[in-house]
Amino acid sequence: MTHTPHELHEEFPEYHDQIHALKLSSQHFQRLSDQYHAVNREIHRIESQVENVSDEVAEDLKKQRLALKDEIFGILQNA
Repeated sequence: MTHTPHELHEEFPEYHDQIHALKLSSQHFQRLSDQYHAVNREIHRIESQVENVSDEVAEDLKKQRLALKDEIFGILQNA
């Protein structure tokens, strides 16, 4: 378990400029980025023990974050 947030620019440092450009030019990418950020922050609060949730809820959030990350990565590769 890690207590470090998984921010997009840290997950994909080689795509830093593309992430920024897509956030400005694509509403879909911006929405995905916002969703990723919200889920990621929720997971960080759970892992930091600021919030207590069941293991099932925590795992569901991690799966959601992974699905968003995969979709974002696909967009970045095709941009």
